[in-house]
Amino acid sequence: MTGRSALSGTPALGPLPGEGTHAPGPGFEPARQGLLLLVDDEEAVASALSRFFERAGFSVVVAADGAQGLAAHEERHPDVVVADVRMPVMDGREMVRQMRARGQWTPVILLTQLGESADRAVALDEGADDYLNKPCDPQELLSRVRALLRRRVVGCQPLTTATVLVCDGLRVNRIAREVTLDGQGVVLTPRAWSLLDYLVTRPGELHTRDELLTAVWGFDFPTSTRSVDARVSELRQALREYAVRIETVPGVGYRFSGDVRVAP
Repeated sequence: MTGRSALSGTPALGPLPGEGTHAPGPGFEPARQGLLLLVDDEEAVASALSRFFERAGFSVVVAADGAQGLAAHEERHPDVVVADVRMPVMDGREMVRQMRARGQWTPVILLTQLGESADRAVALDEGADDYLNKPCDPQELLSRVRALLRRRVVGCQPLTTATVLVCDGLRVNRIAREVTLDGQGVVLTPRAWSLLDYLVTRPGELHTRDELLTAVWGFDFPTSTRSVDARVSELRQALREYAVRIETVPGVGYRFSGDVRVAP
């Protein structure tokens, strides 16, 4: 499959798992990954992604808009949801808002065409667990889905949708954008705050500098990975004795260590 979709302008997805020169032999069955609900009104995109995830080992249910997505979620109880933002009838953000209002904490990744980090932050504040810009690399989307499933605790509110998180004496109020250490306030620049928020909601996960640059600075933000290192340095100075929670993996990136919990 080559070229671009005439409807969405997204690139063709390329070889699916199990296709191409390294295709598995006859009788190969991928390990089952769970049930994925895919919500997208573009039939070509939904069809391609559905086949992609099925070959990666997922069972897939497809819905064409947010209203259908809510109905499918109620009926099928998926393990993870991947949804476009811009859809007729009900968009992806409204679907997520209604899910969270019902106390449904199924992990959700939104596929956005939003270029501004502030707009993406709004999507996360409304309950999405992660987002990815369209057009996206399906392999990266698959990695994001698997990461969500690894940190999911069935029936519990995900860290990415919580208001206040705690880790030892570190307290992060994600709505007020306030950080305290042992009860004392910490002053951070807006970008350092966004970086801390991204790391602390994904404890134990290793993030490359490029991934952090895309997630925190934005898809097309004109800067280099040195900006990530600078903001990590700022965070470590501000967090004092808790700076050890931000670990460096040489030649790769950073991760936040520690037992992060939703504040009671």
